[in-house]
Amino acid sequence: MAAAAAAAAVGGPQPPQPELPAPGLAVDKAATAAHLKAALSRPDNRAGAEELQALLERVLSAERPLTAAADGEEAAAAGGGGGPGAAEEEALEWCKCLLAGGGGYDEFCAAVRAYDPAALCGLVWTANFVAYRCRTCGISPCMSLCAECFHQGDHTGHDFNMFRSQAGGACDCGDSNVMRESGFCKRHQIKSSSNIPCVPKDLLMMSEFVLPRFIFCLIQYLREGYNEPAADVPSEKDLNKVLQLLEPQISFLEDLTKMGGAMRSVLTQVLTNQQNYKDLTSGLGENACAKKSHEKYLIALKSSGLTYPEDKLVYGIQEPSAGTSTLAVQGFAGATGTLGQLDSSDEEDQDGSQGLGKRKRVKLSSSTKDQSIMDVLKHKSFLEELLFWTIKYEFPQKMVTFLLNMLPDQEYKVAFTKTFVQHYAFIMKTLKKSHESDTMSNRIVHISVQLFSNEELARQVTEECQLLDIMVTVLLYMMESCLIKSELQDEENSLHVVVNCGEALLKNNTYWPLVSDFINILSHQSVAKRFLEDHGLLVTWMNFVSFFQGMNLNKRELNEHVEFESQTYYAAFAAELEACAQPMWGLLSHCKVRETQEYTRNVVRYCLEALQDWFDAINFVDEPAPNQVTFHLPLHRYYAMFLSKAVKCQELDLDSVLPDQEMLMKLMIHPLQIQASLAEIHSNMWVRNGLQIKGQAMTYVQSHFCNSMIDPDIYLLQVCASRLDPDYFISSVFERFKVVDLLTMASQHQNTVLDAEHERSMLEGALTFLVILLSLRLHLGMSDDEILRAEMVAQLCMNDRTHSSLLDLIPENPNPKSGIIPGSYSFESVLSAVADFKAPVFEPGGSMQQGMYTPKAEVWDQEFDPVMVILRTVYRRDVQSAMDRYTAFLKQSGKFPGNPWPPYKKRTPLHPSYKGLMRLLHCKTLHIVLFTLLYKILMDHQNLSEHVLCMVLYLIELGLENSAEEESDEEASVCGPERCHDSWFPGSNLVSNMRHFINYVRVRVPETAPEVKRDSLASTSSDSLSSLQNSGTAQVFSLVAERRKKFQEIINRSSSEANQVVRPKTSSKWSAPGSAPQLTTAILEIKESILSLLIKLHHKLSGKQNSYYPPWLDDIEILIQPEIPKYNHGDGITAVERILLKAALQSRMNKRIIEEICRKVTPPVPPKKITAAEKKTLDKEERRQKARERQQKLLAEFASRQKSFMETAMDVDSPENDIPMEITTAEPQVSEAVYDCVICGQSGPSSEDRPTGLVILLQASSVLGQCRDNIDPKKLPITEEEQIYPWDTCAAVHDVRLSLLQRYFKDSSCLLAVSIGWEGGVYVQTCGHTLHIDCHKSYMESLRNDQVLQGFSVDKGEFTCPLCRQFANSVLPCYPGSNVESNLWQRPSNKSIQDLIKEVEELQGRPGAFPSETNLSKEMESVMKDIKNTTQKKYRDYSKTPGSPDNDFLFMYSVARTNLELELIHRGGNLCSGGASTAGKRSCLNQLFHVLALHMRLYSIDSEYNPWRKLTQLVEEENSQQGNEEQQPEVPVLYHDVTSLLLIQILMMPQPLRKDHFTCIVKVLFTLLYTQALVALSVKCNEEDRSAWKHTGALKKNTSDAEKSYEVLLSFVISELSKGKLYHEEGTQECAMVSPIAWSPESMEKYLQDFCLPFLRITSLLQHHLFGEDLPSCQEEEEFSVLSSCLGLLPTFYQTEHPFISASCLDWSVPAFDIISQWCLEINSFTERHAEQGKALLIQESRWKLPHLLQLPENYNTIFQYYHRKTCSVCTKVPKDPAVCLVCGTFVCLKGLCCKQQSYCECVLHSQNCGAGTGIFLLINASVIIIIRGHRFCLWGSVYLDAHGEEDRDLRRGKPLYICKERYKVLEQQWISHTFDHINKRWGPHYNGL
Repeated sequence: MAAAAAAAAVGGPQPPQPELPAPGLAVDKAATAAHLKAALSRPDNRAGAEELQALLERVLSAERPLTAAADGEEAAAAGGGGGPGAAEEEALEWCKCLLAGGGGYDEFCAAVRAYDPAALCGLVWTANFVAYRCRTCGISPCMSLCAECFHQGDHTGHDFNMFRSQAGGACDCGDSNVMRESGFCKRHQIKSSSNIPCVPKDLLMMSEFVLPRFIFCLIQYLREGYNEPAADVPSEKDLNKVLQLLEPQISFLEDLTKMGGAMRSVLTQVLTNQQNYKDLTSGLGENACAKKSHEKYLIALKSSGLTYPEDKLVYGIQEPSAGTSTLAVQGFAGATGTLGQLDSSDEEDQDGSQGLGKRKRVKLSSSTKDQSIMDVLKHKSFLEELLFWTIKYEFPQKMVTFLLNMLPDQEYKVAFTKTFVQHYAFIMKTLKKSHESDTMSNRIVHISVQLFSNEELARQVTEECQLLDIMVTVLLYMMESCLIKSELQDEENSLHVVVNCGEALLKNNTYWPLVSDFINILSHQSVAKRFLEDHGLLVTWMNFVSFFQGMNLNKRELNEHVEFESQTYYAAFAAELEACAQPMWGLLSHCKVRETQEYTRNVVRYCLEALQDWFDAINFVDEPAPNQVTFHLPLHRYYAMFLSKAVKCQELDLDSVLPDQEMLMKLMIHPLQIQASLAEIHSNMWVRNGLQIKGQAMTYVQSHFCNSMIDPDIYLLQVCASRLDPDYFISSVFERFKVVDLLTMASQHQNTVLDAEHERSMLEGALTFLVILLSLRLHLGMSDDEILRAEMVAQLCMNDRTHSSLLDLIPENPNPKSGIIPGSYSFESVLSAVADFKAPVFEPGGSMQQGMYTPKAEVWDQEFDPVMVILRTVYRRDVQSAMDRYTAFLKQSGKFPGNPWPPYKKRTPLHPSYKGLMRLLHCKTLHIVLFTLLYKILMDHQNLSEHVLCMVLYLIELGLENSAEEESDEEASVCGPERCHDSWFPGSNLVSNMRHFINYVRVRVPETAPEVKRDSLASTSSDSLSSLQNSGTAQVFSLVAERRKKFQEIINRSSSEANQVVRPKTSSKWSAPGSAPQLTTAILEIKESILSLLIKLHHKLSGKQNSYYPPWLDDIEILIQPEIPKYNHGDGITAVERILLKAALQSRMNKRIIEEICRKVTPPVPPKKITAAEKKTLDKEERRQKARERQQKLLAEFASRQKSFMETAMDVDSPENDIPMEITTAEPQVSEAVYDCVICGQSGPSSEDRPTGLVILLQASSVLGQCRDNIDPKKLPITEEEQIYPWDTCAAVHDVRLSLLQRYFKDSSCLLAVSIGWEGGVYVQTCGHTLHIDCHKSYMESLRNDQVLQGFSVDKGEFTCPLCRQFANSVLPCYPGSNVESNLWQRPSNKSIQDLIKEVEELQGRPGAFPSETNLSKEMESVMKDIKNTTQKKYRDYSKTPGSPDNDFLFMYSVARTNLELELIHRGGNLCSGGASTAGKRSCLNQLFHVLALHMRLYSIDSEYNPWRKLTQLVEEENSQQGNEEQQPEVPVLYHDVTSLLLIQILMMPQPLRKDHFTCIVKVLFTLLYTQALVALSVKCNEEDRSAWKHTGALKKNTSDAEKSYEVLLSFVISELSKGKLYHEEGTQECAMVSPIAWSPESMEKYLQDFCLPFLRITSLLQHHLFGEDLPSCQEEEEFSVLSSCLGLLPTFYQTEHPFISASCLDWSVPAFDIISQWCLEINSFTERHAEQGKALLIQESRWKLPHLLQLPENYNTIFQYYHRKTCSVCTKVPKDPAVCLVCGTFVCLKGLCCKQQSYCECVLHSQNCGAGTGIFLLINASVIIIIRGHRFCLWGSVYLDAHGEEDRDLRRGKPLYICKERYKVLEQQWISHTFDHINKRWGPHYNGL
């Protein structure tokens, strides 16, 4: 109830109260204001001030009736909490009046604006605003500009991008702290303050009096409206209600800020003035209202866990009792309530100093200042309390905007920043409690980024307000609320706590605003220096980091699969990256020079302390707990990165910052554990933990994380390795990877910790890790540019990459504010050095490529580095991909034909500090391992792979490359006392050890092993080494014992007794149970050295005896110039040769020994004695291998078969070059047509009862309607002025013509005079495959029952062709009939034209009886129904009487017309190319004509009205037409569309049609067409021309071929038509029609030919489809003559020498002059009444150009800037997803609910109206094109690409985009050829929601 009351108090019309201003005052506000202003201007203005105060008191407090709670209840009941009351509006009016001091408010605003000295833009925007960022001009990386400032500045050639603001922001134009002045726009180029006039005192005088009261009033509102939310009910509703009511007030303040600098400085004064605040808000006055309000304020403070400092002062801070309640006592943890699960531990361990909660808390609450940071707030000014309420109300957008709008005022900026810092802890508390933490986070950052990006400001606040202390404390405090006990290492006794990644705080990333602020301020050098100098802060920060050390621990599941896969790991990685790594990179960026050494020492020191604490807390000694791994070791990584920086940039001595050996041993354990676990995860040993563990392994190396995760880890291991004993390190590695037991000379062994199937991959993992460790130089001496180059090469070798994916994949310094920006100059220059750009290509299949970068040949040749590739691959397949590409390169360049091995790459030299790393290569342990592995590989032991050999050789080669130069002990070390394991090898130098022969080795083997001789040596059971030491000849070696021994030595050296006591326990604890199987000792005779093994290996690999021959024996030069290109690339053989050559180079002894070994003709390797069991396993392996090979072969064969099938069958994709499908129309064969059914596979003819059908796709199309009569395509409008009007489209012209005819003539006759289907015509296309119709039905049935989600709707009859998978939706029955007749119909008959005309008429007169009810006829009917339903009703019904049969008749012949016209367009608009074109190959027109003819013959035309009679007979004058006035006349023949007549005549004939009938019809129609051309010509020219022609023609009238002379005919037409009124109205407006050119005979001939050509083209196509004749190809100029002779219009003996005359094609069946005069008479009788229309109907411009999409501008920005702010015409709002139609330019809202009509959204609706169901839309905000086809849609891609040839979907990168003409061409081609359905594969239903 209280909340409601408060709401009512604020809003709601209130009962009038006595304090309201008297009515008189209210009426005359202006006068009062003027009076007061005058009073205040007097020198003694006390009276005026008091009067004003009284007035304000009345006005501004009128609407607050809450004097007591009881009243409140009543008021709520009465007022009902309505909208903002009249009183508030009144108050605002008063304020405006008073500010203006009696003048008009608008004039006042203008006056104030004139004094705006601000040189800053400061425009504030909210989320989703489009802004720009220019890296060239920005000083701070957060710099941003509004679009206006950006476009008005000059940024050509800069590195800028457009972005959508996530959290909101403000424009920095004019602020030289954040950006360079060169980038300022014209408006903000520094105005000098001198030329701004001084503000007159009286202008703003009133404001200074009024505003404090106004702001106080607002604060009182906020106090009143706030009620603490109840514990369980979120109270956002109430808060939002209050905020809605305050909307006008806050908006008023916002408007004030926009008046410019003068007003802002007044506001600053008001907001920061402490006296004002004190006077008004102290709540001490007698005003009960104010008291009440002050109490509410105090309650709000308390409930926020904050205290008002008054209390503090009374008790004194030193006494932590009542004043601070219990907060200070409990330290932080209590301040936020409980510590989660740690609470319980608190009670039990009150006394024990080890209690976890205690320990942490004691540490944290040691300093009192922290506590006051957390919970003391004192407000001294309006600004401070306003911010307090802004936070309380969770940052309402309006308030945020107001506070930010004030920032251009410098004084305000400082005050506000301090206030913000003061409230920082409170912000964090509110954020944690908030239910809308996302929105709130964005708003917080919106503010803080404006404050902290400014270095000067940040420094000031750091010094004056302890910004750093506050931030670190607040972060620490925030994380404390979600700590849990760490289970790492010692679960029971661990004292370490870590954050719980499952908590909302981490899962939802709630901490990011605080962390991002922290990173932001650390980017300022002055602030970072303070941080690095402050020891206390560093300690606290390391404490914070240690909360993340070891979080998200994984325990390997050994039995069951884990039941619930938690996805918390992503939260953990994000937290480490954002909260630990990014601040680290921020700090590192300031440690770049010698002078900063001290900082590094500080960090390293506290980091090591924190690590030591951590090791103690988890009880760590020397062995990590088994089967556990955490990927999060931020302390290790801090340490590593600062070390790296110290050596690289600060010239620090590494040893001075390294700890003792023991600590180094501890340090290396966990990073090493991670490397081993990676190998385990890839070996599927963690498979029971689910997919998420794979996810972690991938994230750890993924490009955004690797810099802060795996790289520091490997570096740290390199540091440890360089300082620890190498034998110890190497044996630790093999032990961690669990492959110690495998490293034995024996052919069998038992591994106690690893299953046999994992051994091989773990061994590979261990060796690969060693190779990476020894050859990676990222932190060991490479320069930044070298690193960049190496990274880039690695990424490019895996795959060709786009520019943006490269930027994304290359781990730049991940701190976004470090100022190293990807895309910096070095990036581009390195890229151009290593890669070639492949421009985007287009496959005809329409799959569009992006512009890619591919490595240059010399990069493959010299720089391909497999080690780097392995380190950087997230998916293992990428390594394979890189090797495949490398192989392909070698084959192509002819360098190596076979399967190469990874090449060995020379490394950058090591930095001297890390020289110790190379000792690993020269330690006996490693040499023994290498020797053992070489031996095992040679002897074909199990579980070894080529990869193992490859890595072994790589390590040997590394050793040779990095050997100590001097070989002083070469000769000396031959003899010497042989100690136990040292007797394996004499020294530690690999070069000399290589030649050392090892004779006998003693091994422990299982008793079953073949090596065991029964007379084995005595000591079988004893495990101790001592018993073996006596037999000095045979060497034995145990890695584990070695490691322990070394460890013991080191520990003793550092002599910490305590640890020693514990040691034995821990080491034995985890040895696996049952680890002592029956082992026995055997002695093997080896007699090999590494060199001899290598040479034998060479023989083995090459498969030949004695294959190795030392090359220097032939060519001594080799030893002098060692770099030989032939050894660079190759397989294992090459690698062995290269190594032997290097060994020989390094020492004379080696050279001699190699020669010796090669001289002894090597006996063949003795066959091993193989036991039965082993034979079995070997056979099994072999069999498996063979099976695998067989399978591969089969698959390959299958793939190639499939490919060849695809090539023959699938010619969907490329409408250019196809193999014609054998459809019966191809050639007339004598046999009957035979069809193959693609479903049942049978062949046979199509019959009445089992018809075959063609798979067809029916679609409505308006492409034809888009033809225009000018060649240039229309441009897409990009300004308000440009508009596209559809008057000149083909569809519009035809529409107008039909409605004109319908106005004056009989409806049924009109519907025969034109064609429809220009819009919404039905286009039929086929893939050419046939199937039985009954098979098709069962196929559809099976699709219907198929539950798989298809991309099409089976219920609508859609399916994909069973053979080629092309989309289809109906089946067109093939008309049965053999082709035998077809030859008969084509024989030319010698009948005269008169006889033929009679036959045609008779045939048409016969009524077409519908065939009996056969299956075929049913199918014909159903396909006709499908055709009708394809298009909307409005595109079918044009008759005035709905449902009249004329409608259907018109529709059916128009379908034929549509398909012919479209085919013509696909051929490019003419038939010059001839041949059976692309469309012809798969044309189904022949079958379509059968179906249409069959149906059209059902509607016989009344023979009276059959136009055929009017064309071929002279009709006696009948007066019935004229006499019967009220009945409308028929359409005159000359107004008929001749092509339509042709189709009507042909479809009315019984099918199949005879050729001579066809030719006869064409001849007759040509005479009509020619006459129409003459009439049109006569109307086109002017009076004088007409009379001249009339005269010249009349002279020739009696010559022999008068009927074939156009001059004669023209003059006759003119004289006939002159009898009517057609030529009379030559008014002024007609002059426009007159063409200015003088008519020469040539131009007239051209006009006549052009007029007739469209008809000839359509007719020739028709003839081609009906009779299967090929079209001849020709030049454009001879198209007319070629087509007319092909159609039989030209007499065959016609000579082509003299210029061709079109009239010679005429063949009149009745005397020409008679019939022409009869035709003209009809027109004259019409023009008697309607001369205007009579003329309009005659002139038919039938020369339509090909349809085009709109022309788009070059640069995408022009489209974007105009359309993304354009308002929707329906709802006048700016749509969220604007789109524009590329066919007609209409602007539409995608998914916009505002424009929905009957559940259809606007895009779908538009696609139906504009394209009859096909829409092509450009989505403005995404730059992509979306296609709507019927009920489906797909994303097509973008036609705008950036400078690197890439799309930028959703404009994420925001780089400038340019039109890609080729892509747009492809899009247009698909639109015209109606192939969207076939080419685009990803379709989905849109449910009318687009």
